[in-house]
Formats: sequence, structure tokens, C-alpha cells
Amino acid sequence: MAWEKTERLVVLIDADNAQPAIIEGLLAEVAKYGTSSVKRIYGDWTSTALKSWKEVLLEHSIQPIQQFGYTKGKNATDSAMIIDAMDLLYTGKFNGFCIVSSDSDFTKLASRIRESGLVVYGFGERKTPAAFVSACDKFIYTEVLRAKINENESIAKKSMAELKQDTRLVRLLRNAVEASSDESGWAHLATTGGNIAKQSPEFDPRNYGYIRLGELLAATKLFDFDERIGGDGQSKVIYVRDKRKKI
Repeated sequence: MAWEKTERLVVLIDADNAQPAIIEGLLAEVAKYGTSSVKRIYGDWTSTALKSWKEVLLEHSIQPIQQFGYTKGKNATDSAMIIDAMDLLYTGKFNGFCIVSSDSDFTKLASRIRESGLVVYGFGERKTPAAFVSACDKFIYTEVLRAKINENESIAKKSMAELKQDTRLVRLLRNAVEASSDESGWAHLATTGGNIAKQSPEFDPRNYGYIRLGELLAATKLFDFDERIGGDGQSKVIYVRDKRKKI
């Protein structure tokens, strides 16, 4: 699906809950949605645990924010990120935020930013709690980002049988097509993608090994496709229909 690009994005990274291996894929993904006007990463940089992060910060112009762990077992990094996020939000200079963490502590922050009318893109591992995922407009699993630059971590394509056995996926796809369809059952593919995003922020065809939504839909063998000429008389527009609706 095509997301509308925002002009200015804030990228905030929780170094304690993200891996440096994702950085190239992360910034490439962010570039799809807008310009990363602010790029900050939070952690205790006196700790050897973040040594691997230090090597990529200068290369990608990411500003490290020092946050000492004052109390054992307490995550001071989260508090620093949240405070900075609210300060940036109140400037009114930005259109959206990218929060990079697998920590549920950012759930309220994501909700608050969205209440102000800004878009929130979340990035985290599959272990990320559902509450944080749902609080974002769109959530991208970082396993996908690592696979993008490392073939050894590529996500294998799910077979037709595996896709059909995923009842949640099948229900999500069919509901989105139905919600986007006309009286004859045909739905514009791009509109279908928009409906999927509203139902499931974490949905991404790459999670199943497919680059585009159309490829995933075709792999299920549950839908018919129709290629039409767009209103400009030149571009091609794809429509999709649930095979159960076939007359």
C-alpha cells in the first residue's frame, strides 16, 4: 500500500531495546514516509553493552543522548525518550514520530502523540507487546528490516497451504476486500491495503515473505484479480475480489 509522505519526522531509538543491525533498513523504511528531521538514540553510553551502536551513529548522523541508569532494574532511558518526545511534540514543527523499541512503556506516548493528530510509526521485534503495536498507526517488525540487508535472515515465503491455515490472516484479508468492494465484489487493491492498515497496524506482506500486498493475496489463491486502465487512460489499476463472490 502507498502511505502519504509526511514532511518532517522525529526518529527516537531506544538503544537498550533495538539492535544496530537494523539501522540501514530502519532509515530506508523511514524515508518511505518522510524526512527524518530529528534522529536521536538513548542509552547509557558509558556501558560496554552499547559499544556496537557507537560504530554506526556517526555514519548515519544519529545523535546519542546520554542517560545514566541511576537505579538498578529501572529504565531511565524510557523516561528520557518520553520527555524529549513531548518537548518535540509541543514545538509543532513535526508531522510524525518513529518510535524504535520493543518496550510496552511507550504505549501511552504513542497514544498521546496520535491524539495530537500526528502519525506514529512503531518499530520493534515480534516480541513487542500488542498494546504498543496497536497504539501506533503502523508497526514494522525489525526482523523484516534485518532481512532486507542480510540474505541469511531473509523471511521465507509462506506457502499457499500455510497462508490458508492462518485463519486470522485470511479473515483480515477477506474483511478488507469486502469493506473496499463495490456491488459486484471488486475492490481497488490500494483501498484494500488502507483498510487492512486500519484493522491491523502490524500487517506487512513482508512478514510472510512477500514484497507487495498483491503478491500475498495472489499466493493465497483465495482472490481473483482484474487489471484495468486508470482514469488517465495510461496507468494500470489492480482490482481484487474474493473468489467466493464470483458469479
